[in-house]
Amino acid sequence: MITNVESPALTRMKRPTHCPVLIVEDDPDLREMMAQMLSLEGFETATAANGQEALEYLHATANPEVILLDLMMPIMDGWEFRRKQQADPALADVPVIVLSALDQPRADQVVDAAAFLKKPLDFDRLLDLVRGYCH
Repeated sequence: MITNVESPALTRMKRPTHCPVLIVEDDPDLREMMAQMLSLEGFETATAANGQEALEYLHATANPEVILLDLMMPIMDGWEFRRKQQADPALADVPVIVLSALDQPRADQVVDAAAFLKKPLDFDRLLDLVRGYCH
């Protein structure tokens, strides 16, 4: 299920920014926590529970500024998502920040991500990375 995290309370608290971020994470608690944190910081967030949902979302909407991508997910994992994203000229240029419990060298073998964050996440570092991709 793809969701957009927007509420009147969050909208009032937003800082003036327009930076869509797609969160692709199968853990519902972590996915919701990241979406709420980024929304409170003024980012527009959308979420997907796996790579297939993320591709469907990307084909139906304008591209986000950055994608936060878990690697180990059911249905379509992050590696397969990334291969399909890179093969699609309309999506290939969207930067991806990988979020994984795997060590970076193992995760980077196929993914070729813009950045890598090891789980458990350092949320301050995550915010810094996302800010860096917002124009």
